[in-house]
Amino acid sequence: MQIIDQMLKKYDTQTFEDKKNAIKEIIQEIVLSGLSRANFFSKAAFYGGTALRIFYNLDRFSEDLDFSLLVSNPDFRFEDFIPVLREEVESLGLKLDIEEKIKTQETSIKSVFLKGNTKEHFLLFYPNIDQDLSILHSNEKIKVKFEIDINPPDFATTEMEFRLLPSPYQVRVYDLPSLFAGKIDAVLRRNWKTRIKGRDFYDYIFFLAMDTPVNIKHLKARLIQSGFIDSNFLLNRETLIELLKNRFTSIDFEEAKKDVLPFVKDIRKLDIWSAEFFINITENLRVV
Repeated sequence: MQIIDQMLKKYDTQTFEDKKNAIKEIIQEIVLSGLSRANFFSKAAFYGGTALRIFYNLDRFSEDLDFSLLVSNPDFRFEDFIPVLREEVESLGLKLDIEEKIKTQETSIKSVFLKGNTKEHFLLFYPNIDQDLSILHSNEKIKVKFEIDINPPDFATTEMEFRLLPSPYQVRVYDLPSLFAGKIDAVLRRNWKTRIKGRDFYDYIFFLAMDTPVNIKHLKARLIQSGFIDSNFLLNRETLIELLKNRFTSIDFEEAKKDVLPFVKDIRKLDIWSAEFFINITENLRVV
């Protein structure tokens, strides 16, 4: 428990939701540590919102872990890495089931879930908790999902990053321009069920605020693979800005805000959201 106590020190966990988010994020880092020990990152890289949160200080919580193989491999087996991952989880006293989701349709994404009893883990992480846990159902589960793209788009670039807790480990992660390409892909074409995924737009602002250029070759490969554009489409800074402006004019930003609210502490940052705002800041977009 000493290691978990150390990991909890960086969190300001005043509310019940703060505590739950901290548990999830610490489990995410334990997963990364276990996968690192299993040599997973010789074959794959970490990307997406959680990579941005853990390694580049994105100021919002992120739910899922997203990985991409370095080269396409339809025969990739995640189960080869589960024994070492399970050992890592159990060594820290966590009681989590690890299971791969069997999909009814063939896709390039493999999904794995870690699930454990929420109340049990609250008591493990916060043994002296003074909040009433009766609001938790006895069978409520805390879940961490991670997905692996076994047919990744070309031209992503990666770098090695290091962490010290729960024990020193290294992770291969998409660099910022490649992460930005993945985020713009999501901004242009992703909805969550029937709702706009406002978290994508929040992250888009984060990249622009950091003056991150877009890996344009990787973005084009992503958009071609999804069928959003064809291979003859000339994707450059000007045409990309035009695509983004068209997207922003179609968004209900009040709905987008609702999606991101549970994941941010300072909701005042969302007050300015509008099509006009996003179109204006997009004029600062750079490509590489």
